[in-house]
Amino acid sequence: MYGVLLILVLVITGGAIAFIGDRLGSKVGKKKLSLFGLRPRHTSIIVTIVTGILITTTTLGVMAAVSKDVRTALFGMERLNRTMQETRARLSETQDDLLSAQQQKADADAALVDSQQEVERLESRQSELEAEQARLQQGNLLLEQAKAALMARNDDLAQTNASLLGENQAITARNNLLLGDNDKLTQTNTQLTGEKKALESQTEALRKGLISIREGDIVFRAGEVIASGVIRGSRPESEVRTDLTTLAQLASRNVTVRLGENKEEQDIWIYRPEFDAAVKTIAAAKQDMVVRVVASGNQIRGEEIRASLELYKNSVIYQPKEFIIARAYTLDGSQKGAAEQTLMSFLQEVNEAATMKGVLQDPIRGTVGVISADEFYDVVNRLLPIRGKAVLSAYAKEATDALGPLRLVVKVEKLQEDAETP
Repeated sequence: MYGVLLILVLVITGGAIAFIGDRLGSKVGKKKLSLFGLRPRHTSIIVTIVTGILITTTTLGVMAAVSKDVRTALFGMERLNRTMQETRARLSETQDDLLSAQQQKADADAALVDSQQEVERLESRQSELEAEQARLQQGNLLLEQAKAALMARNDDLAQTNASLLGENQAITARNNLLLGDNDKLTQTNTQLTGEKKALESQTEALRKGLISIREGDIVFRAGEVIASGVIRGSRPESEVRTDLTTLAQLASRNVTVRLGENKEEQDIWIYRPEFDAAVKTIAAAKQDMVVRVVASGNQIRGEEIRASLELYKNSVIYQPKEFIIARAYTLDGSQKGAAEQTLMSFLQEVNEAATMKGVLQDPIRGTVGVISADEFYDVVNRLLPIRGKAVLSAYAKEATDALGPLRLVVKVEKLQEDAETP
């Protein structure tokens, strides 16, 4: 409505100015007026031009006065163009930002889908972990119960450990003393090792030379005891050496007797470092030691007798008349051989019991007990009449140490039918 009114005003104003100009031009033409010394005709033309200028000027003035847009179009077009260009540039940047935002939104949507899938996987994993946690809690309960049992057991062990601690301190003191002795023995052993290697090479050469005659007349078998005895410990080495030399001389006499030859007593060969080490060991011992002179290998008649020394701690194993073992057997009294076999089985068990208690076995026969032939057949004759169960009991005839031999007394008792077998 505002634009229509403005056009109407401009039309009326332009018509009025044109009318006035026409009337003024006509009047100037009729009166032949002259401006600036011009001809009337030219003056009429100038009036017409001025009238047109006034129409245009008036029109523009009215429009500029009435409309801000007209003023902007007339005087601010360049600034408007610049503003429009800047607006277009910002619009382009905004569109680019919009596209970037849309791409980011698409990426975010994809990441959201991945996150949802990861959440679903984690929820599944959580369920598995909850099940595993329940199982672990059950296992932890069992472990707690086991821990309680172990704590109780640990308390018992702590009490036992306290009692053992005192014993360990005593053993430690004893061990310190033994360590001092061990250092001395280590030095001696180092020296002996060098000498032993040299002798081993010599022994190997001798052994190869003797292989061809090993099946000849064997005087002593490997490990056989040539002589034995008990030597008191905790004495000066000189005294121990004298006793050990005496035992070696006894072994030499036994060798001569075994050879059965009419000649001077035959010496036996004992490795000197081994002999010296045995002297030191016996002298440092707190108790008596059993010493055995044993054959180093099968000794052939005519060759040098080589021997080694075996040392054992000595103590009294059985007192006189001390009980050893008893066993029950079933007899029928029909055969003497059966009775002899029964007695032999019993003596074998006596042998095993005495060996376990500490009596040294004969290295060749493996026996420790001694019973004469008369005593043996006396026991057999007492077994023959018995039909049923009988108990054989073995007792030490006299005090017996680790060296032995264990001399036996065997008793035979017939069991009554209603009696219990011991």
